[in-house]
Amino acid sequence: MAELPAPETPGNPTLCSGRFTISTLLGGEESPPPAAYDSSQPSHLTHGSTLYMRTFGYNTIDVVPTYEHYANSALPGEPCKVRPTLADLHSFLKEGSHLHALAFDSRPSGDMTDGLVEDDAGPNGKKDLEEPVRFGWVKGVMIRCMLNIWGVILYLRLPWITAQAGIVLTWIIILLSVMVTSITGLSISAISTNGKVKSGGTYFLISRSLGPELGGSIGLIFAFANAVAVAMHTVGFAETVRDLLQEYGTPIVDSTNDIRIIGVVTVTVLLAISLAGMEWESKAQVLFFLIIMVSFANYLVGTLIPPSEDKASKGFFSYRGDIFVQNLVPDWRTTDGSFFGMFSIFFPSATGILAGANISGDLKDPEVAIPKGTLMAIFWTTLSYLVISATIGSCVVRDASGDLNDTVTPGMGACEGLACGYGWNFTECSQRQSCRYGLMNYYQSMSMVSGFAPLITAGIFGATLSSALACLVSAAKVFQCLCEDQLYPLIDFFGKGYGKNKEPVRSYLLAYAIAVAFIIIAELNTIAPIISNFFLCSYALINFSCFHASITNSPGWRPSFQYYSKWAALFGAVVSVVIMFLLTWWAALVAIGVVLFLLLYVLYKKPEVNWGSSVQASSYNLALSHSVGLNEVEDHIKNYRPQCLVLTGPPNFRPALLDFVGTFTRNLSLMVCGHVLIGPRKQRMPELRLIANGHTKWLNKRKIKAFYSDVIAEDLRSGVQILMQATGLGRMKPNILVLGFKKNWQSAHPATVEDYIGILHDAFDFNYGVCVMRMREGLNVSEVMQVHISPVFDPAEDGKEARANGARHSVSGTRQSPPYPEAQCTIIWLVLPSSPTVDPEALVREEQASTIFQAEQGKKTIDIYWLFDDGGLTLLIPYLLGRRKRWSKCRVRVFVGGQINRMDQERKAIISLLSKFRLGFHEVHVLPDINQKPRAEHTKRFEDMIAPFRLNDGFKDEATVSELRRDCPWKISDEEINKNRIKSLRQVRLNEILLDYSRDAALIVITLPIGRKGKCPSSLYMAWLETLSQDLRPPVILIRGNQENVLTFYCQ
Repeated sequence: MAELPAPETPGNPTLCSGRFTISTLLGGEESPPPAAYDSSQPSHLTHGSTLYMRTFGYNTIDVVPTYEHYANSALPGEPCKVRPTLADLHSFLKEGSHLHALAFDSRPSGDMTDGLVEDDAGPNGKKDLEEPVRFGWVKGVMIRCMLNIWGVILYLRLPWITAQAGIVLTWIIILLSVMVTSITGLSISAISTNGKVKSGGTYFLISRSLGPELGGSIGLIFAFANAVAVAMHTVGFAETVRDLLQEYGTPIVDSTNDIRIIGVVTVTVLLAISLAGMEWESKAQVLFFLIIMVSFANYLVGTLIPPSEDKASKGFFSYRGDIFVQNLVPDWRTTDGSFFGMFSIFFPSATGILAGANISGDLKDPEVAIPKGTLMAIFWTTLSYLVISATIGSCVVRDASGDLNDTVTPGMGACEGLACGYGWNFTECSQRQSCRYGLMNYYQSMSMVSGFAPLITAGIFGATLSSALACLVSAAKVFQCLCEDQLYPLIDFFGKGYGKNKEPVRSYLLAYAIAVAFIIIAELNTIAPIISNFFLCSYALINFSCFHASITNSPGWRPSFQYYSKWAALFGAVVSVVIMFLLTWWAALVAIGVVLFLLLYVLYKKPEVNWGSSVQASSYNLALSHSVGLNEVEDHIKNYRPQCLVLTGPPNFRPALLDFVGTFTRNLSLMVCGHVLIGPRKQRMPELRLIANGHTKWLNKRKIKAFYSDVIAEDLRSGVQILMQATGLGRMKPNILVLGFKKNWQSAHPATVEDYIGILHDAFDFNYGVCVMRMREGLNVSEVMQVHISPVFDPAEDGKEARANGARHSVSGTRQSPPYPEAQCTIIWLVLPSSPTVDPEALVREEQASTIFQAEQGKKTIDIYWLFDDGGLTLLIPYLLGRRKRWSKCRVRVFVGGQINRMDQERKAIISLLSKFRLGFHEVHVLPDINQKPRAEHTKRFEDMIAPFRLNDGFKDEATVSELRRDCPWKISDEEINKNRIKSLRQVRLNEILLDYSRDAALIVITLPIGRKGKCPSSLYMAWLETLSQDLRPPVILIRGNQENVLTFYCQ
């Protein structure tokens, strides 16, 4: 048999090692027999290397655990170690193979490499490939996140928020914002420590946790939001530079164009730094970090310096207890003067915690660096916000005029406010609300308080430029990973990496173009809330990812970071969504709408990726929970569903049978495609492993919602018995066996007919209903498909063998039959040659055969011959079929048997019964002539049909008859013919009726006649089915329920 596909290994076999064979473990030191190796067992250890490690000093193929056996890939030039397959360990080895020589040679262990393999080294013993630059948790994550969190809001808005909300509420605002980011940080830490993290940052974490649908949508908008955020931070820098130019009277052009010119030049410099490589970008970030640290120190020193007259006139009096007490409580002013108004302004300054995770591919150890660096960045930035709000609220009053003449003068009237105690009178401007300085009115309060104001300006520059640079890098890195996954069309061009760090040069240029476009617009007040909402979307989904992965209880969820809570993560996700609407409700709707649009697109495209997401784990949990829950519910007729085990063999061989069953089970009930592989288990096992996945993909491509189940058995009947007993789970077990009609029963070996009828008897024994389908042109399309598109045949080898040995498409089990013509056989299980070429992917590539059940049926009829009461299954299947769009226009006619003198009464009784069943069948025909004798020529045709199978025991002695009975159970005795004569004539007569009434129907459904087990020979029963359904153009469905009700007219 063919070998399983081998994992890719380097061309140089000396670079690979592996674990060894269980046969040597089971067989001890005994040498295996020559040529005893089963070539049908797959093995990928076929190269000539003998550099396998010896386990514990013994000559064994089994090896000890090692990291390389679990890694998906190795670095270029690194040795590749491959674990032996189970077949390698469980089969005998070929004599003369490298594994055989390894397991049984007599060389001392010292001759082996003891698990070490040769490195692909250069002439100097060093690796030729240059190592990419990798960063630790401080430089790669903590500093990057702190720089991205700090921004202009810290310098220009935090003092104003303190004046509006007071120190207490400002701290609450800061801590509430930090609570969201901290919970998100804990969630990031948990997700990033649950396996090896690659490049892609936020997109990688969400997509690998929640799947490509949500991950792809968030990745795209997150990359776009970062690109636009580059423009936002750059414009913030440009506005500060413009104000300085105007202050000194040296504008470039005008107010708006100055922003554009400065912004474009600045973002171009940032692009150059990024293109220079992550090493230069990291150095620039460190420089910005030092500038900000100096500006903070400058501010803190300034609060300790006694105020000058100029600073005092602007409201600064150094640390004062009464100023601190007054600024503890809020003093709401302006339209934004509310708690949530201040919260919406401050919250964007707490974001930026994903900057380190976004360059996960450039970190030395992402699993350690991301949690440690992110949480430390949150801690230090939170501390800085709290300290600055408390210190500036203790030093500066809310209102000050800035006028050096506003000192307290006796006789100038009443003086109001704390400044009066320090010799300053700001009463007039405070009452008129015309004060230009103080915390409430002067955004540059930190510059005014600081020891040297230009250093605060430098801090603003450092904060804006570092945030812009971090966003530029994040946008490119995330977008590159998204492009490499190819979830969306036309973007894979931007995924190419350059250099040792795989720098996303094309993604950098795209982010630069987006940033320049928004800088030129120079009006970001509208787009800014959307960006904040996009970031919050990411936070919400990261928290939800952590919660979802935890709640599914998947064994694969094993984060090494344990300091997280799934309920805290859920709370963080909900709060993030609430904050989105508190910030800007319409921007929140826009962000959610974009996410949903991208989500639906990926759901529609269904990319072929499998990342082991928590959504998959959740699907399993739901299925398991509901399946177990079904065991607690007793069966009820109202909830009966036709759950079908369809004997298709390879599903692509009988598409009509699949389409018929799939039409009425789709989104309604269970459908399982059963395939019996006949032959020795050892011979068929490799094929069993290979074809299952290919057949499942073929079913998905044909959009048939079904399971595929295959078994290996010595004969067909045994295999079907296994399927009927073992298929299903709890209440979700098949209750109907569906199979094709054995059209070649007269020419096939009688033993195969015996097995076929035996399957029907077995189905009834297992309390199954039975559905047999016959089509005039046959069901099996494998002959039409030709061997070259079959996934289990080599066209050259099998064609020669077929011509040499005759047809081998036998349905016989243990009996070997001579080649009989079976070109139209509908129950064919292929007995394959000894070593076919198996190609499961060919199943997906091959053309899909169209069938009658895929076509619109128009205004034809579905004719139901409900001749015997089987519990209502004969009515239910056509009813379910008629609910589908392709069959909805068909008129349903119900035919029943009756007596000619009671036709009206019987018709009314059936119409009344059908109306109670609410099936919508109103056209009922009574067949009074069903018991009439058939025409003589048809009777003679039936007798000629069974003549070859007659025992003719009337002319033989009793001993001969007994021997024939034992050896040929399918033979029909004279007594059996006489006993079943009326039933035989009924089938002949029914065929005449079908030809008269239903020649042009779209579908004929007949109650299946039953032959008594042990009393009706298989050949006679097959003759009944053949006679009943022959010469009919429409598909014929022979149905028999298990004699239990499947329809009811009661409501309980």
